[in-house]
Amino acid sequence: MIFTRWSAKLPGTQRRAAARSDRAAPGPAPGTPAVPPTAAPAPSAVPAAADGTPSAPTAATTGSVPAARAEHTDPAPSQDRPATLPPTVDALSVHDILGTIPALVAVVYGPEHRLAYVNGAYAAVFGPRPAGHTAREALPELDTLGLLPLMDQVLRSGKPRTVKSRKVPGGAAGDRTRDGYYTFTCTPIEVAASGPAPDPEVACVAPHKGVLVFGAEVTDQIESAERLRASEARQREAAVTLQRSLLPQELEQPDDLCVAATYQPGGTDAAVGGDWYDVITLGAGRTALVIGDVMGRGVRAAAVMGQLRTAVRAYARLDLPPHEVLQLLDGLAAEIDASQIATCVYAVHDPNEGRLVYASAGHLPILVRDPDGTVHRAAEPTGPPLGTGGWLHTSGSVPLGPGSSAVLYTDGLVERRDKDIDHGVEALERAFAGAAGAPDIVCDRLLRSLGITATHDDDVAILVLQHPARTGHDAELFHNAALELHGGTEAAPRARAFASGVLASWRFPTELHDLGVLAASELVANSLQHGTPPMRLRLRRTDRRLIVEVTDGDDHLPRRRRAEPADEAGRGISIVATIASSWGSRRTPGGGKAVWCEFALPRG
Repeated sequence: MIFTRWSAKLPGTQRRAAARSDRAAPGPAPGTPAVPPTAAPAPSAVPAAADGTPSAPTAATTGSVPAARAEHTDPAPSQDRPATLPPTVDALSVHDILGTIPALVAVVYGPEHRLAYVNGAYAAVFGPRPAGHTAREALPELDTLGLLPLMDQVLRSGKPRTVKSRKVPGGAAGDRTRDGYYTFTCTPIEVAASGPAPDPEVACVAPHKGVLVFGAEVTDQIESAERLRASEARQREAAVTLQRSLLPQELEQPDDLCVAATYQPGGTDAAVGGDWYDVITLGAGRTALVIGDVMGRGVRAAAVMGQLRTAVRAYARLDLPPHEVLQLLDGLAAEIDASQIATCVYAVHDPNEGRLVYASAGHLPILVRDPDGTVHRAAEPTGPPLGTGGWLHTSGSVPLGPGSSAVLYTDGLVERRDKDIDHGVEALERAFAGAAGAPDIVCDRLLRSLGITATHDDDVAILVLQHPARTGHDAELFHNAALELHGGTEAAPRARAFASGVLASWRFPTELHDLGVLAASELVANSLQHGTPPMRLRLRRTDRRLIVEVTDGDDHLPRRRRAEPADEAGRGISIVATIASSWGSRRTPGGGKAVWCEFALPRG
């Protein structure tokens, strides 16, 4: 059966339904007197119609539940519903909307920008302002901030304009001791007529086009940005200091070359680069020149650069050929960091040969300028960058006699994002051809010619060397003399006689003369005993030192050892090392070796 149809007739159902109806009925509104309940009509009291017939039974008279018959009645209106709606935006005044905004607000109208309104925040910063006067009179701060011409543009064009970060002295919110910064936006508006007013100059008696000036404070953002810029500047200074500390603090100046170098960090960030250069005197008048570039930026690149530069100096002391130095560097770079790509050029200048012998690992070509001004590239083949492994580097050579110059550089000097790197090298060739003067002047001219400024986005390193052609008095300070030794018992006496005559002609003091003859005698005796032909004795003087060198065809390098009292030999190298300022030995490119020593000349 259908329960909802018969539930009203079950015992007690009518009482429960009436109780629910009483609970659902709304109570009196708060604050209104309660009305006493009236007695419910008896079930038999059925109202009669106008013609005396009984009316149709209702829920109240029958005691049935309306829900049981699917009958619904409209609920009574709630007495606690608000009688009126909240005000709309149109009903709010300018004071209600703009008066509570913490930003600066000023409203002007007319071509003269007569003041109609300033809010409390504006008055707190600039003080109260009289309405009705022109902005130039009433708002002189806007003229100081350069906003009046902007307001004219806004009024004419009907388009808003914004100026950022204008400084307001003593205008940082409520702190009058701090300067404030505001971003002002001028927006075109239409000011409605305000009706009659006692003062016609103050009243806006007709609609006018106007400008709303809105100033948002950005003091905290500006101060944060300034602190950030200052921090970045300190970090950049520390990074550049780190980079420069890894570079040579003072270049070694060889006797036969004039050398200068420059380094310019790229960009404005705190990241450091991996460009480096170095000049290393090898002895016997020979000089090693190196320039390299570790790709990327950051402390890691600088750390790899520092390790490679230190390793180059260590390998250079072994007086190895350039390609062997790069071979050692190649293995070391892979051990340091296989993910870092590094390029390098290692070159050795020998004034006796008048050539620059070099090897390159992925680096840009050396440029050489002849005495007649012709510039050409060192065209020998170049190997891959350091750290790749599996490549056998080779050495090339290029003439570099008296009057010639050369430049070694990194890619930051010639590489541009919108051009091929060959165009940059060609531009450098043209600039180098016309760059005259001392090496440091040439460095500056190359930077200017290639457009390198402080904002250049890549590090730049340049190394310039010149082999000057000496004449007059300077030429008298540089001499060479050589003697071919054919072996036999007469070789040692001939070498001593030759050394004595040459040193006497160079007008050396007696003590230096005797030391030079002794060193030449010991080196020749060592070569005669342990070397093979061909043998040569070479004496060379510069403005700062005397060099004695003996070459032969055997490639076994001598070493200094302690001779026992009973030994009849083995003291020659020890004697040379004791009396000379420095000594050393190296293998020569054609096979064989060279053993040399140097004596410092007395100053004056």
